[in-house]
Amino acid sequence: MAGRQHGDDQGPPVGVSPVAVLVRDGVLPMELGLVHQLFGAARDPSTGERLYDVRTCAPRPGRVRTDADFPIYAEHGPATAAQADTLLIPASHEADETLRPGSLPPQLAEVIGSVTARGGRVASICTGSFVLAAAGLLDGRRATTHWMSSALFARTFPEVTVDADVLYVDEGAVLTSAGEAAGIDLCLHMIREDHGAAVAAEVARRTVVPPHREGGQAQYIRRPLEEPGLTSTSASRAWALARLAEPLTLADLAARDAMSVRTYSRRFREETGLTPMTWLARQRVDRARELLEQTDYTVDRVATETGFGTAVSLRQHFQAVVGVSPGAYRSTFRGRQGR
Repeated sequence: MAGRQHGDDQGPPVGVSPVAVLVRDGVLPMELGLVHQLFGAARDPSTGERLYDVRTCAPRPGRVRTDADFPIYAEHGPATAAQADTLLIPASHEADETLRPGSLPPQLAEVIGSVTARGGRVASICTGSFVLAAAGLLDGRRATTHWMSSALFARTFPEVTVDADVLYVDEGAVLTSAGEAAGIDLCLHMIREDHGAAVAAEVARRTVVPPHREGGQAQYIRRPLEEPGLTSTSASRAWALARLAEPLTLADLAARDAMSVRTYSRRFREETGLTPMTWLARQRVDRARELLEQTDYTVDRVATETGFGTAVSLRQHFQAVVGVSPGAYRSTFRGRQGR
């Protein structure tokens, strides 16, 4: 998003996009912190200047209880939240799951609705989705929430199409994510949409988190951590990332971790929620995005550099993941840079 000057002299300069985190009593501090950490780490690659101005807001400025044993202080109120280009609502479990359609305090509903009415976007982390649903923003849309709350969410808000098996859902002006870790994925996704894959990857490097997980990836993986005595597929993944231009096969990957193809495929899905070749294709698309953003390579050369081999193959995979052709992506991204 291009960013704009706030109505008072406390706002960010032109070109720096205002982001507000709207916290309520019972807020999860980790979810508040991850928004500040990720958006705060985004920098213009040519100037090093920050790209976002992140502020903590509350329905009433002042002391806000958390779900931990310490409070936080929110300096800003609803007016700052209403002026944001991006408004994020982290979870407050004790309040969220009591919400019903139309039960949101009118002032809060008005603030949330005003952001999308101006062309901004509103996003939730974890059960913050209950707030968006209570405000009526999710009616007729797809949405997700933490898998443990998904059944209650679906019963409470029948007008919402609930997808409990994904990390996040992007419906344009309204986005929802699953638990805390999925909030990281959602923030990186929004940064990617605003400023491209290279900026988002640098944010991920700065904060030492995985650079990108697709929103459709499973949010609950039954064995997400390596167990003693079991071989991980992490070595082959790192090996493949360094060789994306090469014609890698499933057998190549399995051999790298000294497993049979069958065992490797099962272990890989347990660890990532994806099949090995789906994961590999998405890593190649991510690399293609960076090359389209940062170089003047032809589509044929991008296809070669990313291991797709042909421009036709690149276009097919790119369209499936990103939703546009490589040429359209490059034009759109560079047009966005020029604003």
